[in-house]
Amino acid sequence: MSGAILILSGPSGAGKSTIIQRSAPHIGPFYFSISTTTRPPRPGERDGVDYYFVDVESFERDIAAGEFLEYAKVHGNYYGTSLRPVREALEEGKLVIFDIDVQGHRLAREKMGEIITSAFITPPSLAELKRRLTERSTDDEEAIRRRLQNAKEEIEALEEYDYLIVNDDLERATEEFIALARTSRLKPSRAERVRFRERWLERE
Repeated sequence: MSGAILILSGPSGAGKSTIIQRSAPHIGPFYFSISTTTRPPRPGERDGVDYYFVDVESFERDIAAGEFLEYAKVHGNYYGTSLRPVREALEEGKLVIFDIDVQGHRLAREKMGEIITSAFITPPSLAELKRRLTERSTDDEEAIRRRLQNAKEEIEALEEYDYLIVNDDLERATEEFIALARTSRLKPSRAERVRFRERWLERE
């Protein structure tokens, strides 16, 4: 069987990165897709680890060349997922995990929907999200306002996702994510189902 894709979306501050880190020892071989972005690095972020940081001209050149599985412009900056490492990981049978926004989820569904499972991860309320964004002190007031507005818009797409994880209790949210990661590996593509049926009939 080839690999599978698990897409995670949700507002900044939902705890997606923390949940993935806590789950890593329990979900088998996986590749966490590193996005490419045109926004400047935040303090402590490293190129090739947190993101691939590029300029606008390079990003738009790769768009024209069809090098992205998905891309979107968020808060004035481009974010996208390069296709090459995703294909390599899938061929190796790995679970490919994406942390992308609603627009990216839609584009990825159009291209590779057969092997995609998706989940929306969110705090229990908008008020709790605002508290978390304020307390982590990485954004100014205007950036927090934009993130909250974006969260209001993204929650409207909740029904487009297969699963919902409410990160109210981190331990429970991690357990739910581990179960979801394991389940997503069981989703065969249409081509895999056809091949299995053909092999099954050959054994008559």
